Amino acid sequence: MHRPFAIIGVLAAAAFSSVTAAQDDLEKRATWSIPTTAEVKARLDDYLSTKKLDDAAKLKIEALWPDEAQSLDGGELLDRLTASLAVVEPKAAEVVTACRQNSIDVVAKKFEGLTDESLSPLVRDNLRLLVGRWLAQHDLVDESLEVLKDVGTENVADPATLLFYQAVGQHRLLKKDECLTAATKLLERESELPRRYVTLARLMEADIKPLKEDSLDEIARMMDDIRRRLALARAGKVVRDEEDSVIAKLEKMIDQLEKQRQMRQQQQRQRNANRGNRRPNSPMQDSQRAELKGPGEVDPKNIGKRDGWGNLPPKERQEVLQQIGRDLPAHFRETIEEYFKRLAQDGVR
Repeated sequence: MHRPFAIIGVLAAAAFSSVTAAQDDLEKRATWSIPTTAEVKARLDDYLSTKKLDDAAKLKIEALWPDEAQSLDGGELLDRLTASLAVVEPKAAEVVTACRQNSIDVVAKKFEGLTDESLSPLVRDNLRLLVGRWLAQHDLVDESLEVLKDVGTENVADPATLLFYQAVGQHRLLKKDECLTAATKLLERESELPRRYVTLARLMEADIKPLKEDSLDEIARMMDDIRRRLALARAGKVVRDEEDSVIAKLEKMIDQLEKQRQMRQQQQRQRNANRGNRRPNSPMQDSQRAELKGPGEVDPKNIGKRDGWGNLPPKERQEVLQQIGRDLPAHFRETIEEYFKRLAQDGVR
């Protein structure tokens, strides 16, 4: 009588065992780990043991760790660790003080503590993570990626934040493969991550996977990045190169559209010609007036060379502009219109 319940119990135990085994397998395959508060504090204590601390310095550091049994999240761990390092290391103090400011005037490369090989990796890498996080939060993604590019997960107090901001930066700069690599690595520890990291990593993956080179989507994102850089007063060579790349991609797209248009017109002329060449079923009577039913079309203007785009009739130019800009936000049309102006100027010259 109790046999069905026994079977259900066996199946439930088997299912639980399978889930546990899957989780264990995921743990084994993860290439990085999240340190506990106790582990970070132990690393700090090992480093401090190599320093001569006066009583005042010891009290400042102890105040930052009031309860070592307390479990802190990664961001808080990074803040407390770097604040502790700042007590004993002047180069760390400079970095920590700057990252507490709400100004984007900070230039990351001026901090000696980020590149000083004489400093312990514990000091150097955690300072770099602190600066990289600060820069990313202020939308300085290029600078953030530059600071974080050689930082490994093994030395930092908050490796999840390191991988997260690497993925964010790569996503913003449309570096598809690099973004997917960082996001995939981050999600190796999905069950241990803050929910916001998991959600945003999944969204970045879903967003950038379908991105195709030379697509309207890519062009729109490049234009948005140009606007971001200009808003941050970053109007240098990178922006100029990106603008030229946008123009080149638009030019390629227009050439493809023109070829498609010419092909459609050629096919239409061929169909009309075929209809005109059909023989009548019966000869025309002598007394019947003949009707002319030819295609009635003339060859379109041969614009041939690239500079001819600037001389296209207004109606045709507007049709092409609308076709290209159909899927783009309205403010991006300014760049497309600028393209036509530049072509017209090139044609005059």
